[in-house]
Amino acid sequence: MNDKPLRWGIMGTGGIAKAFADDLELTTSGVVTAVGSRSAESAERFADARHIPARHSSYEALANDPDIDVVYVATPHPMHHANARLALEAGKAVLVEKPFTMNADEARDLVELARDKNLFLMEAMWTRFLPHIRHIRELLPSLGRVVTVAADHGQWFAEDAGFRLFAPELGGGALLDLGIYPVSFASMVLGEPERVAAIATPAFTGVDAQTSMLFGYGSGAQAVLSCTLSAVTPTTATIVGTDARIEVEGAFYAPASFTLIPREGERSRFEYLDEGRGLRYQADEVALRLANGETESPLMPLAETVSIMTTMDRVLAATRT
Repeated sequence: MNDKPLRWGIMGTGGIAKAFADDLELTTSGVVTAVGSRSAESAERFADARHIPARHSSYEALANDPDIDVVYVATPHPMHHANARLALEAGKAVLVEKPFTMNADEARDLVELARDKNLFLMEAMWTRFLPHIRHIRELLPSLGRVVTVAADHGQWFAEDAGFRLFAPELGGGALLDLGIYPVSFASMVLGEPERVAAIATPAFTGVDAQTSMLFGYGSGAQAVLSCTLSAVTPTTATIVGTDARIEVEGAFYAPASFTLIPREGERSRFEYLDEGRGLRYQADEVALRLANGETESPLMPLAETVSIMTTMDRVLAATRT
């Protein structure tokens, strides 16, 4: 890590921005130095609640603040591409909230810009950096050949046309906000699928209220994934191999416990409880990579982020046929 903590600038003042700022207080790798919003009032409220010294009434001002090292883009999905571009053009390292962008073309554009400028860029898929997920990745070889990955993410939200998850103009829908977790989980285990099948049920505003996905891989493995805005699902995940399986308790995408169950022999349960939401681990990852002079993370590489967005595009296309 750096001798001095990273100076973070947070772009946006919504719920995930608040959670990230709060979790950053649980680590020594970074501090929030500045916050930027489209309104001075929102920036002031956010900063006053957390004793943040600099508050900006525009995203441009935040991006150009000389006293920050890295920008966390926590704005609504449709703004990720433009906001991340703004920060990269200002020469800042950037962490972009998931989903990284609205589509694969936008993701490729950001990756190309970051590489041209030799700047750090990473998708804030915070699940990747949690201790239980790191442990699961270490155990994958012991499962034998992976046959099936299954994961779901469902939450209940009151129907409100103004709420971002139901608003098309804010990138609403179950897939982009919730489905990104099981899709990313499957990608971590199996990579990019060769075949994609999906069906969706629309919400009253036209965004997807529920999407179910079936992925096929060259190895013969399959992934069975689902997401919904209409009900609370178990939010569990399972990786099934020829020699053993891993069952992750809900919510699999947050700090969770899991069980390793061999085909023969005793099962082993691993408990991972954590203070906070678990967002601090991605902040630590950014600090580590920047301290090492790296421009991306091997745990959430940019090529995989583009691959995941490509898969999301294919899912959306499949639901429209």
